[in-house]
Amino acid sequence: MSDGVGDINKVSLSSQVFHFLTFHKAPIHFFFISSYQKKTFYSQAAPTYFSYKLVASLTCRMASSRVATFSTQSLSSNEPVVSVDWLHANLKLPDIKVLDASWYMPNEQRNPLQEYQVAHIPGALFFDVDGISDRTTNLPHMLPSEEAFAAAVSALGIENKDGVVVYDGKGIFSAARVWWMFRVFGHDRVWVLDGGLPRWRASGYDVESSASGDAILKASAASEAIEKVYQRQAVAPITFQTKFQPHLVWTLDQVWKNIEETTYQHIDARSKARFDGVAPEPRKGIRSGHVPGSKCIPFSQMLDGSQTLLSNEELKKKFDQEGISLDKPIVTSCGTGVTACILALGLHQLGKTDVPVYDGSWTEWGGHPDVPVSTSEA
Repeated sequence: MSDGVGDINKVSLSSQVFHFLTFHKAPIHFFFISSYQKKTFYSQAAPTYFSYKLVASLTCRMASSRVATFSTQSLSSNEPVVSVDWLHANLKLPDIKVLDASWYMPNEQRNPLQEYQVAHIPGALFFDVDGISDRTTNLPHMLPSEEAFAAAVSALGIENKDGVVVYDGKGIFSAARVWWMFRVFGHDRVWVLDGGLPRWRASGYDVESSASGDAILKASAASEAIEKVYQRQAVAPITFQTKFQPHLVWTLDQVWKNIEETTYQHIDARSKARFDGVAPEPRKGIRSGHVPGSKCIPFSQMLDGSQTLLSNEELKKKFDQEGISLDKPIVTSCGTGVTACILALGLHQLGKTDVPVYDGSWTEWGGHPDVPVSTSEA
């Protein structure tokens, strides 16, 4: 079966249902979930709709007067994104935790916490990308220790039984980083909201214009928990247990070793100009260029104009165009380990669920005086 919306045409409706639909002009809400974990497609949610679920075979049923809800237990961790329609229908499920993980480049001069307080998805908690990080390095928002992550996430009130949906204020940007972080620490029941807050608002769904006191307290508690762990102080009871997945994280030494061995195809998510070395790096003291042997696929090529993930066919085309084989191992990097996770998200959608991210990325590599740097002609 193909992965396009055209698959809808393969669902065979009885003539009775078809005429009912035509006569009443009833809106339709389609859910497609394949047994081999391809992309799920949604049309506009509505109070009355038809729902189709493809598992091993197709079944058809009509539901009326309410929007269907499904526990996150029914979602696959091989499907890395959920639609705003799905989240809206399932927002009040007890095992759903929504995180606003907005983060912006320093030169954008945007404050994610302030923006969260102005408008966020109802019930969402704030996840501080810069704050929930390693406090022993000067590199930005590096992955924290297992203990620190567990303490911070526990302070946010998240447990291992919870399904986590992460979004950001751009569409898909920093949310992919937090999706990756949860997976690194062994929590696979995590998804990115496709299109993020912009898609949520464009769909006409409500936002909260002020954060509850509880949400602000939890965000503060998460930051305090991180500090206590790194200062070797006691923290509150841990409700979230981690299981570190080292194969999803790469270090500088691993990248350097791969230059010689070329076991992994290295993809850089930065802009082509930065990759080529013709545009300066946004951080001072960082050389321009790229890791020798790496290829450039800017993260923006994973997304469409509405900042949602491309279809499987379109995603694969992007990798094919750069000579990236999905049959061989891949590692991703970027400037600071944020947008590299968008490449990992796109690859995950295509079935490559074991793609590591070089956490230090170009800020570490380009700032290291003893590692090789390549540049391309303008």
